[in-house]
Amino acid sequence: MPASATGALAGTKGSVAPSPPAPAFTVHEIRTISEQSDRYHGWPTLTRRRSGELLVVCSGGRQSHAGPFGRVELIRSYDDGATWTWPRTILDSPIDDRDAGITETAQGTLLATTFTSVAFELYYHRAIAAAATDNPTMPKAQLARWQAVWRRLPEGQHANLLGCWMLRSEDGGLNWSPAQRVPANSPHGPVNLSDGRLLYAGVGLWTDERIVGVWTSADDGRSWDLQARLPVRPGDVSAEYHEPHAVEASDGRWVVQIRNHNSANERETLQTQSTDGGRTWTTPRPIGVWGLPSHLLRLSDGRLLMTYGHRQKPLGNQARLSEDHGATWSAPMIIQGDAASEDLGYPSTAELSPGRFVTVWYEKLPDNPLAQLRMASWELVVC
Repeated sequence: MPASATGALAGTKGSVAPSPPAPAFTVHEIRTISEQSDRYHGWPTLTRRRSGELLVVCSGGRQSHAGPFGRVELIRSYDDGATWTWPRTILDSPIDDRDAGITETAQGTLLATTFTSVAFELYYHRAIAAAATDNPTMPKAQLARWQAVWRRLPEGQHANLLGCWMLRSEDGGLNWSPAQRVPANSPHGPVNLSDGRLLYAGVGLWTDERIVGVWTSADDGRSWDLQARLPVRPGDVSAEYHEPHAVEASDGRWVVQIRNHNSANERETLQTQSTDGGRTWTTPRPIGVWGLPSHLLRLSDGRLLMTYGHRQKPLGNQARLSEDHGATWSAPMIIQGDAASEDLGYPSTAELSPGRFVTVWYEKLPDNPLAQLRMASWELVVC
């Protein structure tokens, strides 16, 4: 149903300055856009190409939040989200392909990102051990499917495919390169800089040293150079910094938001910025936003928009605006606040025209244990 609001305060931990009021906005429609209700979809990213086409990638083909079936799927809309295509699989590795990001570069190349995981291995071996007992942990038919997936690689070789990956398409997504290793991952992938380079705030996974940092590419995403490790707030450990995303503000500063799991401001968003092209960064600070993780977008009028999942009441997805390049953020605009489960979020937003937006996320619905892709069409109300 259409909804209107002027924004409402949501719960937050920590001491920060009061937020400016949220702008008035109207949510016109919320609906499911995934076509496969018998599959679980997770962790999507939405982008709008310069042609106006909308693209969404996600981890699809799944049976649950954790499992071996994840693959990177792509759907398209040519009419501002009114209709969407059937999903196309662009990567299906022998293990679990998770959080998918997508970006169109200044040269028109599409870059899709993901990371591989064997986090399901613990559940798998437990199910194998329990299968011969009176208390199996997985139905027999489901276990047989998991075993078949596990056998796609010889025993002992699954860990060799762990990594952060990127695929390239130079023809609008018709053909895709093999997956290439990249030094880091974040759920929504890299972003464009005004000088033609790409900026990737991320976390190095499955490496000897876990780096939380920012990388840049000057060759359309073919190679990446580490610009800086992000600083760690006193009392924090960088191992509890997760899923960053970046944006270049209209005044040239680079802003990065971080999903924080340190005890101070746990599950709040932390923010750091650089005003010297990524060489030095401010100490991460809380901004009074309980949510995870963020997607950052610079709007056509120069303001910044952050979108994030909210896994406490009101369960759903929220957005905030910054009029000052990220120095402060408005009170939340609750795009959706009636979800039935905490298994939701990872929203990202595209601007259709000044003040008009589409936001996409994943959500487990009341009548389906398999999470679906959801979309809201909304706009700011000009007073």
